[in-house]
Amino acid sequence: MLTVDHWPTLDRPLMVVALSGWVDAGVAGEGAVTVLLEQLLDEDPFATLDLTDLLDLQQTRPTAHFAEGGLRVIDWPEIQLVSGRVGRDVVLVHGPEPSLRWPAVAAEIVDAARRLGVVDAVTLAGMPALVSHRRALPVLATATSRSLAQEVGPLRPDYAGPTGTQTIVQHALGAAGIPCVGLWVQVPQYVAGSPSPPAVRALLARVAEIHRVDLHFQGLDARSDAYLERVEEGLSARPDVKEIVDRLDREAPRVEGDELVDEIERFLRSQSEE
Repeated sequence: MLTVDHWPTLDRPLMVVALSGWVDAGVAGEGAVTVLLEQLLDEDPFATLDLTDLLDLQQTRPTAHFAEGGLRVIDWPEIQLVSGRVGRDVVLVHGPEPSLRWPAVAAEIVDAARRLGVVDAVTLAGMPALVSHRRALPVLATATSRSLAQEVGPLRPDYAGPTGTQTIVQHALGAAGIPCVGLWVQVPQYVAGSPSPPAVRALLARVAEIHRVDLHFQGLDARSDAYLERVEEGLSARPDVKEIVDRLDREAPRVEGDELVDEIERFLRSQSEE
């Protein structure tokens, strides 16, 4: 399944996995990989995993663009593996979540990690939560061993139910003896449907803290400030919605009625699209 152009030579790399799809509130995982790619030194795309036969293409569609000379090109969905340095050697694994054959996809990623000498791994994602955009966004963790979990806390509360490909990859890496942390930034539910620079910032700050990567946050901080200003401007135009968010900010209450959260989310998404 994995098409390898070449194998880079790396020194005890960190593998970062972000597969967008089922759960990535605030586009946090995908956004974090984008920032990592922007800051990556010696960027080296070395392998791809073709998802053409592993996706519902009506849900995740191929894209078209014009190349030089006016030639129309179709880009089929794929998972990309890119190596480089951000203070230490890293391997970025990113792309859409496949629809089929998750164990096989996870096995391919684990085999690549072994081949590259990966010593640590982290998965990145966002989940909607009843938190305020005016406060630092919590980042909860899962881990492949009890000792690792105690090191990286705070931990995501026990959860039993449907899961995504990233959790399958995390479990497979742990089973292969590669310690893996899953980081889940808590994104305010009322803005979880649109890209959130503060969520990306919170994720990357934890990656830098846990795994000693060297990142610059100035540009992301500026985007976060502008984003928060837009959210407040949107709220000022709707006092009824602002009142609910103010309560959440003050008291972190249990919001009664999903229709209230839905109303806030629809309104703020419409603001971001204007």
